Amino acid sequence: MRIYLACTVRGDRGGVRAGRAICERLQQQGHQVLTTHLLADDVDTAEARLSEKEVFRRDIDWLSSCEVLVAEASGSSYGVGFEVGYVLGRAASTGQRVVLLYDAARRHAISRLIIGNGHDACTTFAYTSIEDLIAFVDRRFASAPI
Repeated sequence: MRIYLACTVRGDRGGVRAGRAICERLQQQGHQVLTTHLLADDVDTAEARLSEKEVFRRDIDWLSSCEVLVAEASGSSYGVGFEVGYVLGRAASTGQRVVLLYDAARRHAISRLIIGNGHDACTTFAYTSIEDLIAFVDRRFASAPI
């Protein structure tokens, strides 16, 4: 499965550890993660090599071609919100799905639009530990597409 893994690049990078765990597990299961570069410590510097228009075009192409958007939404990020909205706005015609993940301990700081997302094409999960998160990823992605 082609997966776009979204996480905060310029905002609070507190969810990167979780994002790395998600990415590693998805790859172990044989999925193609399009955005592994977002998990690098120097991602903002690396992305600066591209113009804003190049980043936008590349990401829209990936968002349009992925089967699932998995978003680690524990940090504040306009980009992640845009990506989620883009995929959900097209989901009825594309069949794409969104999986929103966030650290339950940060619930007070997570957008209510994320926590309350009840869109038919979206699954939201609050994890309490990396082990809890990996167990969820295994349930949702190990044997069959969501």
